[in-house]
Amino acid sequence: MFVDEVDIHVHAGDGGRGCLSFRREKFIPRGGPDGGDGGSGGSVYIVAARSKNTLVDFRFHPEFEARAGQHGQGSNRTGSSSSDLEIDVPIGTLVYARDPNTTQVTLIGDLTEEGQRVLVAQGGRGGRGNAHFTSSTNRAPRRTEPGLPGEERFLRFHLKLLADVGIIGFPNAGKSTLISRISAARPKIADYPFTTLVPNLGVVSLTGDRSFVAADVPGLIEGAHAGHGLGDRFLKHVERTKVLVHLVDVSSVTGRDPVQDFDTILSELRQFDPTLAAKPQLVAANKIDALDDHSRVTRLEQHVKKLGLPFHRISGVTGEGVDALLEAAWKEIAAVRAAPPTPLPPPGDAPTGPDLITPARLRRNA
Repeated sequence: MFVDEVDIHVHAGDGGRGCLSFRREKFIPRGGPDGGDGGSGGSVYIVAARSKNTLVDFRFHPEFEARAGQHGQGSNRTGSSSSDLEIDVPIGTLVYARDPNTTQVTLIGDLTEEGQRVLVAQGGRGGRGNAHFTSSTNRAPRRTEPGLPGEERFLRFHLKLLADVGIIGFPNAGKSTLISRISAARPKIADYPFTTLVPNLGVVSLTGDRSFVAADVPGLIEGAHAGHGLGDRFLKHVERTKVLVHLVDVSSVTGRDPVQDFDTILSELRQFDPTLAAKPQLVAANKIDALDDHSRVTRLEQHVKKLGLPFHRISGVTGEGVDALLEAAWKEIAAVRAAPPTPLPPPGDAPTGPDLITPARLRRNA
């Protein structure tokens, strides 16, 4: 099961109580106060891990709580602090803080590298024992402090797959066949629309120890930006890709016009997010092995070249033209990697929508 959006609740550990104690030993009748401090509660961190590729585990386990710090003890013994709780998520996860009583969210972390982590709930500090309150006028204090409560937060995770190349196109354009040929990915392949229901990632290896990650995005149709078909749920996975490979079925099997198919998908990208349509694109006329009308691919090539986009003729089944397409994709990837990175939006900028919620830093009552 592929899950790319979940809500969870986290609670950091409470701090331990300070101890009220006096030294009482043989021959030392008035040893004075010796109550130790409480230990700090564990904090909660979200950590990007390569071992994770979906958020499905959180669907069945949405509650997380770090351990509380131990209470202080006599003889000036400080309670032990609890270890932090680290929650592993897939690389490419956006972490939002939310408040179930409002309709906005705030971005607090964008985990794009393995091992990157973000603090989402601070553990409570331990309270002071009575040994801290001794003075010249108060030699036997009975005052202590309770530990502070750990922070409590409601979070929302959005997973946007990280890939160098995003393969897009209409259903049954041959995207799954192509990624199964160029990588070890084995998506479901069949002759009916919407065979692919989840994005598939594959590592493409080229000569000279070169490699990149390609993503097979489920089929898009007209109105995808508004949620039609599999819709905008999967368009967001294209946002992080460096290069788009626009696959167009030029055979006559579907009965659709390849030029119209290309324009429709390009329009959906622009309407969903103009920056998607501005990404480097390669157009691949697929299924040339089944081509029965050469004018279909000729018209598409002329239309694409007017837009200044590279054009390739390929067959995902026979492999014809695939190597040239991969080399062209690598050149585009290398150019994007060499360019200076685009700065991320500051924390607090987040998408709006009827189901999105703003953050709140809630504390449990002591």
